[in-house]
Amino acid sequence: MSDLQIPEPVAGFIDTVNAHDDLGFLDAFTTDGVVDDWGREFQGRESIRAWSDKEFIGATGVLTPEEVTVDGNSVTVIGDWRSTHANGRSSFAFVIDGDKLNRMTIREG
Repeated sequence: MSDLQIPEPVAGFIDTVNAHDDLGFLDAFTTDGVVDDWGREFQGRESIRAWSDKEFIGATGVLTPEEVTVDGNSVTVIGDWRSTHANGRSSFAFVIDGDKLNRMTIREG
């Protein structure tokens, strides 16, 4: 939905994910960045890469944003997630640190 106002760096991150750009995905996080996928936490580039190769970028996922909420340095995007690993309405909550993502938490949308 082009009328959603998704702030950077989250908007660019979603474009990177939808383009299946694995290096761009990894570069979007701070060096100590964390992905929390339904309570499973992956911290640091190698851990995030191993998870993503199987379940995120490697699963050719595409996020179609439907709602966005911004609260300071926290941005939550709820949308339709489609991949070869999982499908459905999902919530992606981001904590922004400068121009990078410090945390991405995935839950049911």
